[in-house]
Amino acid sequence: MEILENIRAAALLEAQQKAADLFAEVERQGLIRAGVLETKINESIYALAEEMFSTKQYWHKRIVRAGRNTLAPYDENPPDLKVLDDDIVFLDLGPVFEAWEADFGRTFVIGNDPVKQKLCRDIAQGFISGKEYFQQHPDITGAQLYHYAEQLAAQNGWEFGGPIAGHLVGQFPHERIPGDKVTLYVHPDNHNRMRDRDADGNIRHWILEIHFINRSRQIGGFYEELLTIG
Repeated sequence: MEILENIRAAALLEAQQKAADLFAEVERQGLIRAGVLETKINESIYALAEEMFSTKQYWHKRIVRAGRNTLAPYDENPPDLKVLDDDIVFLDLGPVFEAWEADFGRTFVIGNDPVKQKLCRDIAQGFISGKEYFQQHPDITGAQLYHYAEQLAAQNGWEFGGPIAGHLVGQFPHERIPGDKVTLYVHPDNHNRMRDRDADGNIRHWILEIHFINRSRQIGGFYEELLTIG
């Protein structure tokens, strides 16, 4: 069992590293820039992922959000926006690499707006703090981690922007319960321990999502990656 768990963890970490490499190449090529529609950036990233890794499969919709659309949580489908000068953009991608899922989110600032730059710093630190809190609390529930993420947002002068703060990830398709949007998510109503094993006795691996927003300025920032390993 321990060997199997090590193989699973290594496969998830490898998938995440490929996603990180993809994001680095997106930035290197300047795909996120003013004057381009969200949909065009999405198409360019899809083509780049196929070129780099032969990736065509994604386990959730590919999200590119700019400006006021960065306020919108995952389930919403806001209208296509063009990236503006001095804008903020986030990516949320779920590529599948050799049957293993990645889920990776980062935020990019176009220009030098200090508030947007602070937002980027705060979500990155929020992820670190959330991961530390998870590690320090062996019996933590989904609800407890969600409320801690809310506290992190408030402490930094933001509002938490999503109805969840994470979810399971694994070998595609990962464990799911049809119609259940609570028990396998970092959700305010999930009072199950996150370290409980699945029905087959396997360790569950989780993604942590940090989504801080400012409604008055109509901006949001998003940061996500593996919580339980790495």
